[in-house]
Amino acid sequence: MIELTRLNGHKIVVNLDLIKFIEATPDTLLTLSTGDKLMVQESVEEVLERVIVFRRSIQFPLVRPLEIEGLQGCDTMG
Repeated sequence: MIELTRLNGHKIVVNLDLIKFIEATPDTLLTLSTGDKLMVQESVEEVLERVIVFRRSIQFPLVRPLEIEGLQGCDTMG
């Protein structure tokens, strides 16, 4: 789930599994599989970035970017 902002400034949390498609009209319009439509302040790119970050956190919950950076240059072979 990701937090987005309606055009009126109210925060909402959206279930990603319900998003059917996202359009720039020029406001960002999310169409859900339920048929509901949501207009949000965030750009299409911002919504996609939040989706990617959330999906990565679910698929790789124990790997964090800072941990990966800390391993760069380490000799793990000995």
